[in-house]
Amino acid sequence: MRIRAMAEDDWPAVEEIYRAGIATGNATFESQPPTWERFDASRRRELRLVAADEGGDVVGWAAVSGVSARPVYSGLVEHSVYVHPGHTGRGIGRALVDELIAQAPDAGVWTIQSSIFRENTASLGLHANAGFRTVGTRERIALMTYGPYEGQWRDTILIEWRAPE
Repeated sequence: MRIRAMAEDDWPAVEEIYRAGIATGNATFESQPPTWERFDASRRRELRLVAADEGGDVVGWAAVSGVSARPVYSGLVEHSVYVHPGHTGRGIGRALVDELIAQAPDAGVWTIQSSIFRENTASLGLHANAGFRTVGTRERIALMTYGPYEGQWRDTILIEWRAPE
């Protein structure tokens, strides 16, 4: 497996993996992946990664978004990491998160955060093992509008990684 920068040509595979994550109901409140144009405009280009298998096929991805337009928060980002359902349990998510952490300081990032559904125990464990800490639980933060949890209020666990001082 190789971790590399995401390119526009990767979008069909990234979108497919994103759509599979959405279908679980435990990846995001979004009910559909964005278009490439919306994704490209909302994610920081220097911290968009894909994991490719030996044949070059994209099997996972990670990307970050800024959380505020205020300059004082320029080093605070929210990240997403998704792995193709046929490739879970192989360390791909961990490799993507580790590479995000490795590249973060050079990109001016001092905090990476995410909100993870309480039920997504695999993601919570991956992030804990990668050095993220739990900040707190956001109870009934939003109403699910699709999938297996449609109509239910969902809790998320807010996690963060902080760069060494």
